[in-house]
Amino acid sequence: MDAKNVNVSASRPLKTVSQADCGHELQAVFSQRHGLPAVVNTLVSAWNSDDCFDHVGPVPIPSHQAVIDIIYNARRILFPGYFTKIKLHADNLEYYLGQETSELYERLHEQITMAIRHDCRRSNLPCTKCEERSHKLSLHFIETLPVITATMAADIRSTLEGDPAAQGADEVIFSYPGLMATAIYRLAHELYLLQVPLIPRIMTEHAHSITGIDIHPGATIEPGLFIDHGTGIVIGETSVIGRNVRIYQGVTLGALSLPRDAGASLKDVKRHPTIEDEVILYANTTILGGDTTIGRGAVIGGNIWLTESVAGSTRVVLKRPELIYCDKKGT
Repeated sequence: MDAKNVNVSASRPLKTVSQADCGHELQAVFSQRHGLPAVVNTLVSAWNSDDCFDHVGPVPIPSHQAVIDIIYNARRILFPGYFTKIKLHADNLEYYLGQETSELYERLHEQITMAIRHDCRRSNLPCTKCEERSHKLSLHFIETLPVITATMAADIRSTLEGDPAAQGADEVIFSYPGLMATAIYRLAHELYLLQVPLIPRIMTEHAHSITGIDIHPGATIEPGLFIDHGTGIVIGETSVIGRNVRIYQGVTLGALSLPRDAGASLKDVKRHPTIEDEVILYANTTILGGDTTIGRGAVIGGNIWLTESVAGSTRVVLKRPELIYCDKKGT
């Protein structure tokens, strides 16, 4: 009898555990969620101190994504027909531009209002009439679009003249990162001149993130800029660049060594070079200092380091290095 019971028991199929049950059991055994509240409490304590930065409070801050949307809204106006979802022709161009311009105005007004209000509260300023100012600044910015359009046309012509690989204006507009970075800079620069807080830098840092070209919105750049390849270019805030200048990848227009308190003591001082008309700066050249001027028509070769001025129509190159050729055995 006992043997029979044992045999029957042994022959019964074992209870199977489904994959869902197995996953649930593993989560229950290995979960470490109980440790999260302590980390959250530590983060809250840190943000309540003066050592960390946050933006927790009632004052809104401009939306990073909304500012990026403004860039592409403005680009559709600067280059009608290139970045649109509909075909444009003479009969609907006015309607299209009117719609895009109205949309740009509303987006700008909203983001500029938040930028001014945030700057006002952050700096404990008296009321700056942010709503009224933002409406005026938005209109002033839109009024500069025809000038930006003409300037960008000069940039495109300079690119076509300077790059044998360029197959036409369409290719330059659609695909050249240099033109993309330049267009965003020119939009941001107008807002910078209007003293709009925060938004111009968000714009140019977006360009930096997608092209590798870092142009501060405060830089002064005349029409006809041609950036070839472009990766790694840095143009500082107080740089001045003349007409029809050509800049290759890796070029830096920077400041000399700065003291620790440079953020306050040198804020309104010219720290970056002046590049006059018709200059060519070849790859990986570094030019530093607010007193440094590269004269009209100069050509600065690749891998040059300059902290002093160069006269116009001068060519600066490195002495040819001595090359050593070895076979695979090192002899």
